[in-house]
Amino acid sequence: MTCPLCHPEGENILWQDALCRIIRVADDDNAGYCRVIWTGHVAEMTDLEAAEREHLMRRVYAVEGALRECFSPAKINLASLGNMVPHLHWHVIARFEDDARFPDPVWAPPKRSGAPQPDVDDDTLCRALAQWLGRMDD
Repeated sequence: MTCPLCHPEGENILWQDALCRIIRVADDDNAGYCRVIWTGHVAEMTDLEAAEREHLMRRVYAVEGALRECFSPAKINLASLGNMVPHLHWHVIARFEDDARFPDPVWAPPKRSGAPQPDVDDDTLCRALAQWLGRMDD
């Protein structure tokens, strides 16, 4: 099986370095949906050295901060599942009380029609992300 995270196609990359990348997921129901993807093909956090885990989690926290700043959500969901794709990655998702699935997970069946979410462009999100990354790496 070819790993779709090792060989991505059409990703909307907001930021990357040699160890990981941050992408914005195209999801009509969740405008504030990002993934932080580890570059190397490992499945679990404990496959990483301590410094690598810290590097990855600082990126997860920076995405959370940027999404909170840009979207003002009711909650941020963090998930590292990897059941379908055993390649280490974190889902970071802005949630709203009037989204189609709230308070259930974004993968649950919709409960209602979701209200429009804030319209935040990639440039604005990238600027916020850069500021948060600067804070996390100081």
